[in-house]
Amino acid sequence: MNDFWSGVGVDLHLEPDAAEGRRAGLERALRDAVREGRLAPGSRLPATRRLAAETGISRNTVKAAYDQLVAEGYLTARQGSGTRVAALPSDAAAPPGAAARAREPRFDLRPGSPDVGAFPAAAWLRALRRAIATAPSLAYDYGDPRGRIELRTALSGYLGRARGVIAPPERIVITSGYVQGLALLTRVLDGVGIAMEDPGLPFHREVVRRNGGTVTPVPVDERGVRVGELGDAGAVVVTPAHQYPTGVTLHPGRRRALTEWARARDGLIVEDDYDGEFRYDRQPVGALQGMAPGQVVYLGTASKTLGPALRLGWMVLPPQLVDAVADAKLHSDHHTESIGQLALTELIHSHAYDRHVRACRLRYRRRRDLLLERVGARRGVRGIAAGLHALVEVGDEAEVLARAEAEGLAVGRLGEHWHTPGAGRPQGLVVGYGTPRERLYPEALDVLTKVLGRD
Repeated sequence: MNDFWSGVGVDLHLEPDAAEGRRAGLERALRDAVREGRLAPGSRLPATRRLAAETGISRNTVKAAYDQLVAEGYLTARQGSGTRVAALPSDAAAPPGAAARAREPRFDLRPGSPDVGAFPAAAWLRALRRAIATAPSLAYDYGDPRGRIELRTALSGYLGRARGVIAPPERIVITSGYVQGLALLTRVLDGVGIAMEDPGLPFHREVVRRNGGTVTPVPVDERGVRVGELGDAGAVVVTPAHQYPTGVTLHPGRRRALTEWARARDGLIVEDDYDGEFRYDRQPVGALQGMAPGQVVYLGTASKTLGPALRLGWMVLPPQLVDAVADAKLHSDHHTESIGQLALTELIHSHAYDRHVRACRLRYRRRRDLLLERVGARRGVRGIAAGLHALVEVGDEAEVLARAEAEGLAVGRLGEHWHTPGAGRPQGLVVGYGTPRERLYPEALDVLTKVLGRD
């Protein structure tokens, strides 16, 4: 019996056409695979003995085909390194994404992302090792669509302690980030009119629409969402800790009015705890959910504290929505991956998560202070009490953005966040200070100051 197929080595799917001869058919199959990008530059090919056994072609024929493609420049062969796919010819099409990378700005002050260079890799690796060492074998199987009970229990304690959230583990559903949580909830509400802050993030409005929801705008002013203008909405999505993009914190009076509206109309408040951990001038404002746990869906995520790549978020639900959301999660992706959940559990239990959040809070406050020092003396800067972005007032948004682009500086703009953009809307730059690496941030602010100086 031939054991080559199930043995060790490099797998390679080819379908040589023997009609033109075995060697010519193999050469053509390999050449086409390289040209079409199915074999990427640097990919290692199987040894001649193995490929011969798998294709039923003699080893000498395979070697001759390899040698021919080396001569043509499709492959390279080095002693001890084997045979690999050569780099594409200089006149070949650029790989996908090359043009986008070429357009990347020199200085990135766009909002919405943390400093991913500060990811606590060593602490995460320790937590991951402990999680894998102690995980039961069933952790590698399909699991509860609500998520691992270990993480839900850890979050129950953490959210109660750090954010004032009433979060029994049985009412928590782990998601692959905020967007999935919003999408699942929209499907469950099915037909309920959803009010969303104006201005607000257009992408989130599109998530609601694509999942069958109807979006209506509700204005935001210096006190946050204007509760009296919710109209006939059955649910409202709010960012009370640090509104995006204006940066205002929901006023205590508005918080009370919002929870009273929900109780009176049996309405639902969807609390996006955006930037909730990053409060700079006093203790973080507690979550709205603690005031009305039966009327509020609390959505949190590790994307800003750790990094978006982890795809870990959580929903704390009123009791009546748990089963429906869990069922929607089951039929969406069954459950969020488990090993990362167990690692985050370890990070929370060891208090490494708290230490990391505190360190980030200090780092981002220094950046916020430097932004105020450089820009605040000559410009109105708002939304600075918390979070990873601030709103900088400008006279002509389009003109300033054009100058910024010419200088290789990327920033956000207020204009794109209105539900209905148009003349007469306030203008401004939404400046994020989480994204740049530490050493590049002062230079990025120098460029921003230069761009604003001519407005």
